[in-house]
Order: sequence, then C-alpha cells, then structure tokens
Amino acid sequence: MINQSTIAALRAMKLTAMADELEAQFADQTTYSQLGFEDRLGLLVDAEWNRRKSNKLLRFIWNARFAEPGATIEGIEYHDDRKLDKAQILRLASCQYIEDGHHIILKGASGKGNYVKSYVM
Repeated sequence: MINQSTIAALRAMKLTAMADELEAQFADQTTYSQLGFEDRLGLLVDAEWNRRKSNKLLRFIWNARFAEPGATIEGIEYHDDRKLDKAQILRLASCQYIEDGHHIILKGASGKGNYVKSYVM
C-alpha cells in the first residue's frame, strides 16, 4: 500500500518518469533487489532526468515548426544530381567546427529545394 501512495505522490509532483521507473523496480524485484539504495535512487533520478531532457528537445523541435521535424542526418538522400558530399555533411554534423572556432557559410537559394540546409541548421 505504501508503494502505491509513493507512486501517486511522485505523479502528483509531476515526477512521472520516476514513478514509472519505481513501478518497474517493484515489478522486477529479482533484478533490483540486488542493488543498494543509492543505485536504485540513481536509476530513478536518471529516468526523470532523461525524460525531461527528451521532452525539452521535443518541445524545441515542435516550437521551431520544422517542415520535417523527424529529419535526421542519416536520412539524407545523396543522389548524384544533388551533388552532396557525404563526408562533408558528416563532418558538419559532428559540430567539430564550433569547437575549432571555425565558421561555415551556406550558399544557395532559400526555400524549397535546398533540402540540406534544414539538416545542417
């Protein structure tokens, strides 16, 4: 009974990821009973932290109103007529140029057809 009240309290405090993780820990006692208090608490905090970071990123993507919010670097189609250098795109995706203090300039018409810009930005 105390377990359910703890889970309800976590949900009331909007710590839903912690509540979900705690339910998973209660459901799988064989795995989690071997862990100490600090380890189990760490798993709960990690679950909440990861969910909040993920939700924040999704909210930023939603608010940006990208034409294709699910676009990824891996999803770029490198057709010959597009003349995209895959190695260059992957180097830009690593953001190493930022750490090195370099700048990049994207050249081309804006709007439809300049598909790579939505991936690089």
